[in-house]
Amino acid sequence: MSKPNILRGTMMLTSANFLSKILGVIYVIPFYMLVGDIGAVLFQYGYIPYMIFISISTMGIPLAMSKFVSKYHALGDYATKEAMYRTGLTIMIGTGFFAFALMFLSADWLAGIIIPNEGFANSQDDVAFVIQMVSFALLVIPAMSITRGYFQGHNSMGPTAVSVVVEQIARIIFLLGATYIVIKVMNGSMTTAVGMATFSALIGAIASSIVLVWFYRKRKPLIDRELENAPFEPSISKKKMILELLSYAGPFVLVGVAIPLYQLIDTLTFNRAMAVAGLGDVSEQFLSVISLTGHKIVVIPITIATGLALASLPAVTQAFTQNDANSYHKYLQQTVLTVFLFIFPAVVGIIVLAEPLFGTFYSPEAAQNFAAPLLAYYAPAALFFGLFTVTASILQGINRQNFTVISLLTGLVIKGSANAPMIIWLGPKGAVFATILAALAASSLNLWKIQRVTQFDQKKLFKKILLIVILSAIMGLIVLLVNYATGLVFGPEATKLKHVTQLLVSVVIGIYAYFWMAYKTTLLERLLGPKVKRFSKFFV
Repeated sequence: MSKPNILRGTMMLTSANFLSKILGVIYVIPFYMLVGDIGAVLFQYGYIPYMIFISISTMGIPLAMSKFVSKYHALGDYATKEAMYRTGLTIMIGTGFFAFALMFLSADWLAGIIIPNEGFANSQDDVAFVIQMVSFALLVIPAMSITRGYFQGHNSMGPTAVSVVVEQIARIIFLLGATYIVIKVMNGSMTTAVGMATFSALIGAIASSIVLVWFYRKRKPLIDRELENAPFEPSISKKKMILELLSYAGPFVLVGVAIPLYQLIDTLTFNRAMAVAGLGDVSEQFLSVISLTGHKIVVIPITIATGLALASLPAVTQAFTQNDANSYHKYLQQTVLTVFLFIFPAVVGIIVLAEPLFGTFYSPEAAQNFAAPLLAYYAPAALFFGLFTVTASILQGINRQNFTVISLLTGLVIKGSANAPMIIWLGPKGAVFATILAALAASSLNLWKIQRVTQFDQKKLFKKILLIVILSAIMGLIVLLVNYATGLVFGPEATKLKHVTQLLVSVVIGIYAYFWMAYKTTLLERLLGPKVKRFSKFFV
């Protein structure tokens, strides 16, 4: 496939994932209005274990399938490629059923860990019901995911991109429709409404699968023609196929499961620790900010920055393979700095604008009373989550992917051991600090390993990071003043109109100020290339 087509496919997939994330933030606004804090956290009680079970059921195989298909397609060994897809599909159907049965049957046990007693707004029965409802999606997700990997292995990103967007749209339509009907039309319980909301994961997966089947049927004649010109039998045995696939799969599963594992630790320990701290009656309100509403805001800059940064990774891998030190040092620093360029100012912005951000998307009253400070504390986690994702991928590019296991486990040990003590000591923000500390340790270990292997110039990297920090601090001060001045127009009362106005005015001015400074200091050109000069008319 030509380079322009590969870049077009990458941009298509990145755009689809970004659109899916944005839709994932937007739907929470009406959903939150329907179910409130308690319903939102009940939703996450089911969804976070579900994300872990998806990782268990897929084991990183969909992305490994992409690598396998790409390799054997390039070799012209079409029979092996197709045989592996059929074998992988069978395995994924089996692991999906196993994961569904395990999650469904362990729902009561998981609920007992999440809700230690009946002193919380949500009961153990509520949580068990929601976990069981979301578990049905595991019957479809693994097979759907490996089919996406099959298409991506052919450098055909269109089917995956379309299916990602269709999945999210179908899920959101069912989620909001079912929640509204249960609560507003049928006067049903919030537990039933949230259970139907989590069941939407199955609806989205089915819609996505229909799209993928349509694309596969459309391309079946081409596949058949390839097989006509290929050896009748696969070139390797089924056992060797599976072993090769699993050897690719390990590193892929770790990066995707990192954030859900941190959230799972919060889900399993937060309520108990808050009860010990004497804050059990408000525990679920704070947990909803950490696990759903606030988290949705924090992951937006991660999606943008990592999508742009990871676009440089093929160049890093190629230069490292060719032992071209100058090139891979350049691309490596560019990749890390791109994360800082976009995420660090976003973190500063979230800290300064925490109240209007939360008030605009969710509840002005909750923002003013308890949510905004917690969101501000949580914001730095975005930087370290983004760094971990990118550095883990770099380690894979330089054939040091096994180190990701060490860094991830280190982060999880820190999070798991520090979470409850810090919550008891500091209250809800203790969980946030434990997450930041763990993600900082994991990403720092990855950076240390990368530096040790590649010997890149640390001083040069840190000088540019310092410039980004200075520009972000100046931008933060500007946004703080603009936010304060805009707020004076509306007075001290927290209203939706006030928060929306503060957010829009502050964000527009803040973004322009930051990129104006980044352009004038030539930082943008050095990181993103000379093409940024075409925007010179905007930075007079």
